[in-house]
Amino acid sequence: MAFGSNTDEAEVGVLLGERLYLGLDFGTSGARFALIDKRGTIHVEGKREYPHFMSEEKVDWARSWKATLFSLLEDIPSHLRKLVASISIDGTSATTLIVDSNTGEPLWRPLLYNESCPDALPTVKSIAPPNHTVCSGSSTLCKLVSWWENDDSNKKSALLLHQADWLLWLLHGKLGVSDYNNALKVGYDPELESYPPWLLSQPYSQLLPSVRAPGTSIGHLKEDIRSDFGFPNDCVVCTGTTDSIAAFLAARATQPGKAVTSLGSTLAIKLLSTTRIEDARFGVYSHRLDDKWLVGGASNTGGAVLRQIFTDEQLVKLSEQINPMEASLRDYYPLQTIGERFPVADPNMAPRLDPRPESEVEFLHGILESIARIEAKAYSLLKDLGATQVDEVFTAGGGAKNEKWTKIRERVLGLPVSRATQTEAAYGAALLALRGTGEK
Repeated sequence: MAFGSNTDEAEVGVLLGERLYLGLDFGTSGARFALIDKRGTIHVEGKREYPHFMSEEKVDWARSWKATLFSLLEDIPSHLRKLVASISIDGTSATTLIVDSNTGEPLWRPLLYNESCPDALPTVKSIAPPNHTVCSGSSTLCKLVSWWENDDSNKKSALLLHQADWLLWLLHGKLGVSDYNNALKVGYDPELESYPPWLLSQPYSQLLPSVRAPGTSIGHLKEDIRSDFGFPNDCVVCTGTTDSIAAFLAARATQPGKAVTSLGSTLAIKLLSTTRIEDARFGVYSHRLDDKWLVGGASNTGGAVLRQIFTDEQLVKLSEQINPMEASLRDYYPLQTIGERFPVADPNMAPRLDPRPESEVEFLHGILESIARIEAKAYSLLKDLGATQVDEVFTAGGGAKNEKWTKIRERVLGLPVSRATQTEAAYGAALLALRGTGEK
């Protein structure tokens, strides 16, 4: 198959009359799908890398994503396609498209999640409340303002959509629908369930999409797609979410106090809370999840520091020799470069990895334990800021595989720590699709 496809069909029988639910995850370098039943069992999953279509010497991302979407639909075995009851999609947070409100075609190249528009920051800071989530150069609102102030095209027929919104539009055909997770960084207030007056008073507010809860049915799959791919007539398309929230949903941590720590290149934590927490000093903000809040923060420590020092093979062999019940006396603060934001807001903080002992086992033990202490401090800070106290932690990312580290973290946190059974965002998106049909 083109563009590096990879599909795994599980040996799971489909019961007579059973329906399936499709989730698609559009990440930074490729996309995945997961097809589940109402019990959450995966029937088939697959992935594709994005083809790099070029336009004027730049990647035409919109075309790449569209091609990938239809490639993934084709990758689903035809005998399972006809059982799909609903579809949902997650995309990267703050990846922004300005499209024609009549045709849905992009008027400008997509602005990616990690792109910053510092030119718009003074304007945004002048209208938004202090320390608001939108007061960051990479926010969706900064991208909208930057386009508004620099583009000369006809703005009357323009519309803002997030990556997931646009991909879902390709499936349901109703332009201008978003969800309150994706819309957070354009200024939507999920607590009030509306855009705030300071945003609606701006001339570019006419571009803002309507907003619904994630996993809400928007409408049926377009007729041409149903007939081309063999999806059933009653298949519905549901609002989506961001990739990080879909990954949290995948872990099925549904009660306040449950948290997911992602041990990837960095250390990111997400905690389900009954109260909403916002503190721009630490980069802490809350996404709404039904009647609860998903409070998150990210430290600059994490696996990238380990990779600078050890090979994967060394990490496995040295970890085997660590006694996780024994506390390390090493007091490190492992960072790749200068600067930390959470749980310590200090742009001048320097990495601390000295003194280095002669024993590599002892050195690794000290680093793993120090990262565990940073994680504990992070959860403690969220509690101090008013969030629900953490009582159980699920782990995602590469670090979840290290059992010795898990035991160290359990001891340092004083909490049960386990590896999340599912961590793929596509699985979380499939759970949203399931929700959209009224099934729980």
